[in-house]
Amino acid sequence: MMLETIGREELAKYLEQTLDINRFRDYCPNGLQVEGRREIRKIVTGVTASLALLEAAADAGADAVIVHHGYFWKGEDARVIGPKHRRLKLLLTQDINLFGFHLPLDMHQEFGNNVQLAKRLDLSPDGRFGDDSLGWLGLVQDAALRTAGDLALHVGARLKRQPLLIGDPAQPLGRIGWCTGAAHGMLGNAIAAGASLYLSGEISEPTVHLARESGVAYLACGHHATERYGVQSLGEHLAGHFGIEHEFVDIDNPV
Repeated sequence: MMLETIGREELAKYLEQTLDINRFRDYCPNGLQVEGRREIRKIVTGVTASLALLEAAADAGADAVIVHHGYFWKGEDARVIGPKHRRLKLLLTQDINLFGFHLPLDMHQEFGNNVQLAKRLDLSPDGRFGDDSLGWLGLVQDAALRTAGDLALHVGARLKRQPLLIGDPAQPLGRIGWCTGAAHGMLGNAIAAGASLYLSGEISEPTVHLARESGVAYLACGHHATERYGVQSLGEHLAGHFGIEHEFVDIDNPV
């Protein structure tokens, strides 16, 4: 099959509009972060724009890289030294575009991390909670999953990573709250929204106590593990929509 190409500016505009990036108050710029070649035939997607991902993209002949965790976060050191220098040097010398989408990729109704995670865990969304409605609520579709322990085993099998369960494994499941990545601070919001169990990526020391004292179970499923699917879905969509090549590269991360 003959592959098509798309112009950098056309792709940038399509992504900005599709992910509605101006809607969000975010911690980083969303969209094109590092400018590369004008014509794009192949994109590589990944979770984080680490040096390992960029090297894999260069080896794969990518014209653009699209990630969930890009660069230029609020409060970070602005100097281009050390790892930042090595990453930017590779992008610039190889003339590779870098696109980053943080909250817009968490929230999107079709390509978002939360909705894509729900599909893999057999969760049926029916509500939202928290600031900017970042948290999702719903029910488990599989009737065989009846307890928090059942769900923990199910998550481990689907994500290929056993989650940490805080709470009674025998606790019956009711409404489930979830938000991917570093959303452990939303446990209180999930409790207020009526969740019987809340799952996210990371966990903090205070989260353990709140889960124990509230009786709402918590599943820490891994930041990386819960955020692999949105960017894959987006890349697959772009390949089908524009006729370009897409490859997802998963750089393993135990956190």
